[in-house]
Amino acid sequence: MADRVHPMDIPSSSNPPSSNNSGEVVSPKKPSFPSPAKPVQPPAGTYVVQVPKDQIYKYPPPENSRRYESLTKRKPRRSCCCRCLCFTFSILLVLIISIGITAGVIYLVYRPEAPKYTISSIAIKNFNFTASSKISPEFDISVRAENPNNKIGIYYRKGSSVMVVYSGVDLSAGALPAFYQPANNVTVFQTALKGSNVILGNAVKSTLRNEQRKGKVPFRVNIKVPVKIKIGAVKTWKITVKVNCDVTVDALTVKSKLVSKDCDYSVRLW
Repeated sequence: MADRVHPMDIPSSSNPPSSNNSGEVVSPKKPSFPSPAKPVQPPAGTYVVQVPKDQIYKYPPPENSRRYESLTKRKPRRSCCCRCLCFTFSILLVLIISIGITAGVIYLVYRPEAPKYTISSIAIKNFNFTASSKISPEFDISVRAENPNNKIGIYYRKGSSVMVVYSGVDLSAGALPAFYQPANNVTVFQTALKGSNVILGNAVKSTLRNEQRKGKVPFRVNIKVPVKIKIGAVKTWKITVKVNCDVTVDALTVKSKLVSKDCDYSVRLW
């Protein structure tokens, strides 16, 4: 800031010059004024922007105020969505943890084991593929189901299906009986499967003749049954069990015997 300059008495120019004792004329001294302060230069690399005073607003322009209002209105919506998402994820996390803990407790208490299935015997009727082009074969199959669990029972529900297939051709179909299998139980149940007007191609008939002469005729038995698991006093929802067995018989007669059998199963929870 520049120094403040006080007014001082300036001798009038009309005063005559004074003379000293030696007779020399001495002119009056001119008043001295302080030199103005030099402007301070900004440091290198900086810019000074001067805005006219009439362009400085105390309130924002109308277009900026509308934009500000729109932004302020969006913020509560975003925060509300974030809260909803956080709340939903928290509930899901709690449910997952609860289900995991429950499953762990059930496993430790009941020690569940998978049931076992196999084909114990098979009898074949009306499999005369040399008489005509259409046949109606019948299969009497004995299925052995083992429940090795100590505290878990199995309810076999209605709506099951059993199918005998040879070389991609469905020969006979039937269903399993509905029953309850308690814990530590082995149940053997028989089911009668019937076919009607089954057509076999010449190639399939030729293959069957050769396999029957060798005493090894392969079939595939597909079993699909809905079940409910009883754990203590609680029953689960309906679960679908699929059993697929590859069996081989020595002949296509009532007294046929099993040469080999191999079964596996899968479970669909939903």
